[in-house]
Amino acid sequence: MANYSGPEKLPAFLFCHPSMEDLAEAIAKRCTNSPGTIDVRGTEKTLTGSSSGSDPPFMQRSHSYSRLTSHQPVRFLKTIKWEKFKDGWPNLFIQDVDQVAGRDLIFLGNFQSPEIIFEQLSILYSIPRYLARSFKFILPYFPTGTMERIDTEGQVATAKTLAMLLSAIPSTARGPSQIVIFDIHELQERFYFSDQVIPRLETALPLLLREMKRLPEEVKFSLAVAFPDEGAFKRFNKTFQGFPTITCTKVRDKDRRIVNVKEGDPEGKHVIIVDDLVQTGGTLKECCRALQLRGAASVSAYVTHAVFPLESWKSFTKAYKSDTDPEFKYFWITDSIPHAHDICTHSPFQLLSLCDMISETLLGYDLLQL
Repeated sequence: MANYSGPEKLPAFLFCHPSMEDLAEAIAKRCTNSPGTIDVRGTEKTLTGSSSGSDPPFMQRSHSYSRLTSHQPVRFLKTIKWEKFKDGWPNLFIQDVDQVAGRDLIFLGNFQSPEIIFEQLSILYSIPRYLARSFKFILPYFPTGTMERIDTEGQVATAKTLAMLLSAIPSTARGPSQIVIFDIHELQERFYFSDQVIPRLETALPLLLREMKRLPEEVKFSLAVAFPDEGAFKRFNKTFQGFPTITCTKVRDKDRRIVNVKEGDPEGKHVIIVDDLVQTGGTLKECCRALQLRGAASVSAYVTHAVFPLESWKSFTKAYKSDTDPEFKYFWITDSIPHAHDICTHSPFQLLSLCDMISETLLGYDLLQL
């Protein structure tokens, strides 16, 4: 592929909600300055793209890497004023909005709580109207993902409602706006969006694969991956092909969760429980107990979205966990929700930033210049 020799392309503009500024700044730097260093596929990148021969067989995987001859830079702008009127309603203003015309625009959002959704929707509806060339809304965590079922007459599926609101984002000169979501709880929710927008479902699991690669040698050779229920197995098992897998089954007895090992053998294994999100963590704890009863050498956990309402994460730390709570060796989470940074100042939590994953998603196609 020949090097791009035409005129320098104008940078894409990256906006964000104030709660996502750190992540947005990191993404802009990564996409602009060092795209060639991105490696989130679970192997150490070398000139040949192959993994170390000292790894166990299931980790000796080779991956192809895009050769980026030229890419569009990204400029992070803090030109949105997020203020409020005296009555509490948003008072929003986009400075230098005349610069938006003809540009590729990206907005990094945070829908963690209902209180901040309306103000972001107002921005999302406004920005593409200023003659934007293209528009991508990166929403790492789709918060109503667990609210998609109607089991009882009268129950409201709020996931559909939020998808309809996002579907009203205007189109741009290059067509429909895109909505990028990581590890949505139910894959079928992509069909909740109208044809006016393009939902793109991505995954952050390569971040975990990379971290597994970095574990101590004695751990890597006895790794196994566990799924807390059949739903998690169906969504994520293909990512971990070649690893020993364990599937648990969950039964609810009123407010009590009963988890048992359905398939696989955890005995002597260092087991990592994988799921898309965690709320109070009750299911993860019961799954950990079941694995330990079956002889697991250690148990760790990974979730993309650390929801943890009412600071329920504290029950996983040594300072707050009860004597009956199981112990996790590692607990990996991403910064799809901003409070992950504070959580990860406490053991056993460790942060895997979405910066690399979002940057790779953008550089793989959106910012690529042929």
